[in-house]
Amino acid sequence: MSQAELLDQDPVFQLKGSMLAITVMELAYNDLERLDQQLAAKVAQAPNFFSNTPLILALDKLPEGEGSLDLGALIALCRSHGLRTLAVRANRENDIAAASALDLPVLPPSGARERPIEPTDGNAAPKEPQKPAEPEVRPSKIITSPVRGGQQVYAQGGDLIVLAPVSSGAELLADGNIHVYAPMRGRALAGIKGNTAARIFCQQLGAELLSIAGQYKVSEDLRRDPLWGEAIQVSLSGDVLNITRL
Repeated sequence: MSQAELLDQDPVFQLKGSMLAITVMELAYNDLERLDQQLAAKVAQAPNFFSNTPLILALDKLPEGEGSLDLGALIALCRSHGLRTLAVRANRENDIAAASALDLPVLPPSGARERPIEPTDGNAAPKEPQKPAEPEVRPSKIITSPVRGGQQVYAQGGDLIVLAPVSSGAELLADGNIHVYAPMRGRALAGIKGNTAARIFCQQLGAELLSIAGQYKVSEDLRRDPLWGEAIQVSLSGDVLNITRL
C-alpha cells in the first residue's frame, strides 16, 4: 500500500501504509474537530481507500504538552470515516489505560528515535567504546490453562510458552518468542521491544493478529494464507512476516 499523506501544511495526523495491508495513523495534535475536518476532506479525495480500512492508532507522537485524549471519541470518529481500529500504539499512561479499558491491544512505541550527537575535539584522543549492557534474560513463562477472551499474558525479558488453547480476544505478548501448543485464535505479539529475531510458533493457526518487532499481519491477511489452520512458525525478514509450516 502506498503512503498517503494529507495535503494540509500543518496536518493533525499522517497516514502511513505498509506491505501488510494495514494503516498506521500518527496523531500530531489532540484536536478531534480538526481531525474530523481533515478526514472528511481525505475521504472526498479517495473514498475507496477509507472503506473498512484496518487501522493502528499511533498516539506516541503526540507532544508532551497535549492534554488528555478521549480515545473512545477518537475511535468513533475514525469509524465514522470508514477506519476500523485494531490496536493502539502509545507510551502515555492515560492512553494505555484508556486502550486497555476498551479491550484494545497496546503496541510499543515506534522504534525510530533521534539521539543527540555531542561535538568532539579533533585533537582529543578517541574514547573507547563502552561495552553494551548485557540484556536481562528471564526464564520462559509457561501457561498451562486456557487463555480466554479479554485476558492478556506478558512474558517480560523472555519467551512465552502456552500449553492450552488461546481464545479470540485474548492477547499474548513476549519480549522473546511465543510458543502455542494448541489452537491459537487470539493475538500474538513477539519481540515487542524490537527483537527482530523473535519467532511465533503455534500448533493451529487461527489468529486475529500476529506481530514481530512491530510488523503486523491481521486476520484478513492470515485467512488467505494456505497454512491457515495448520501448525506454523512465523519469522521476520526485513519488514515482512514469513509464515512457514512446522
